[in-house]
Amino acid sequence: MTADAVFVGSKPVASYVLAALSQLRHGDAVVLKARGRAISRAVDVAEVLRNNVPGLTAKAVSIGTEELGKNGEKIRVSTIEITLGR
Repeated sequence: MTADAVFVGSKPVASYVLAALSQLRHGDAVVLKARGRAISRAVDVAEVLRNNVPGLTAKAVSIGTEELGKNGEKIRVSTIEITLGR
């Protein structure tokens, strides 16, 4: 199963739904990736897709933490990856 990624940020949910649908036309799976405050938007995108695309299910969900550094400071940011497939 090959999966293409859609990086979820601050755009409206519909933008990411369309990007994911485009990826699904060319493959059998898509991975939604998000960090920090965009995590809830990624979950919204996954739910819209799952409820409106027949046969699409959540295959895997992984969560984690990344360390980002800026000017010598290190902060931790939560991450999520949601794999949707047929």
